[in-house]
Amino acid sequence: MKYLKQLMLLAAVFAATTACSADQPPSADEEGIYEYKSASRDGIGKFYMGREISHVMGHRGAGWLERPERERQERTDLLITRLPISPGDKVADIGAGTGFFSFPIAKRVPEGRVYAVDIQPEMLAMLEERKNAMKLANVESVLGSETSPNLPSGAIDLAFIVDAYHEFSYPREMGLALFDALRAGGKLVLIEYRSEDPSVPIKTLHKMSEDQARREMAAIGLEWVRTEDYLPQQHVLIFEKPMADNTNS
Repeated sequence: MKYLKQLMLLAAVFAATTACSADQPPSADEEGIYEYKSASRDGIGKFYMGREISHVMGHRGAGWLERPERERQERTDLLITRLPISPGDKVADIGAGTGFFSFPIAKRVPEGRVYAVDIQPEMLAMLEERKNAMKLANVESVLGSETSPNLPSGAIDLAFIVDAYHEFSYPREMGLALFDALRAGGKLVLIEYRSEDPSVPIKTLHKMSEDQARREMAAIGLEWVRTEDYLPQQHVLIFEKPMADNTNS
């Protein structure tokens, strides 16, 4: 019952937050990247490769990200310990929110750096406050945009996105910008609720299938490495930037 109430609260948060703009730059119309149809209750009416983009969870949903039960329900501890990173790596947490993953990952890269990227200044303000309290010098907050994480080209060893990619208003543009930010051989790890599993208690548009994720990443030039399903509700999909840049941008 308690978990059900939490899910109802999350649904209310999604409904209350402002929907992502369904507008797009002129180039998107010219290239036919996106389709526009009547929006479903949880979507913005903008479609990419057959998938409707969902509403964004705004900063008012920060409490959901930091709920005490999250580790037990989603085994976030396993994700933190199993991300394929080394002590000196530069890691990008895309859609970092309040830093739930950024801070423990920073401890895994004591000689490296974590770029905590979010498009909401309110989230980054909360993250900065927590960072200062924890005295973590190797976490850098980065204000991204809807089309770019604003990271240096070829600098990132590993980027990861936890339950946020399905909300990106411009997934192709953001994907290409992430491709550019990765070094050759760098990895992108996509974590999304499994749409193939009807028992996962998350709304349809806030899930992704492995097939859909692989098609979208292939479209920006990333190569699928493997899919790990050690988490109870989510896929962990690992992609790699080829050593030779062969993106189809």
